Amino acid sequence: MRMCVVTKEKYPKRDLIRIVKTDSGVIVDKTGKVNGHGAYLKKDLEVFQKAKQSKILDKILETEVKEEVFDELNKIL
Repeated sequence: MRMCVVTKEKYPKRDLIRIVKTDSGVIVDKTGKVNGHGAYLKKDLEVFQKAKQSKILDKILETEVKEEVFDELNKIL
């Protein structure tokens, strides 16, 4: 079980998507195995929008999350 950083609810790992801060920047971790500091989001368009508006990923990952990351999240759904 992992916790969504937006909803604060716990879900099985397969119901979440991981965003990771790596040396090369912030990426969407589709495998769930990329090394780096990560945060989980529920696979839900509303959750992605709330994360973007509140900039919660910027705070948790301690870096700016670029627009391309949110575009990639929207493509996953």
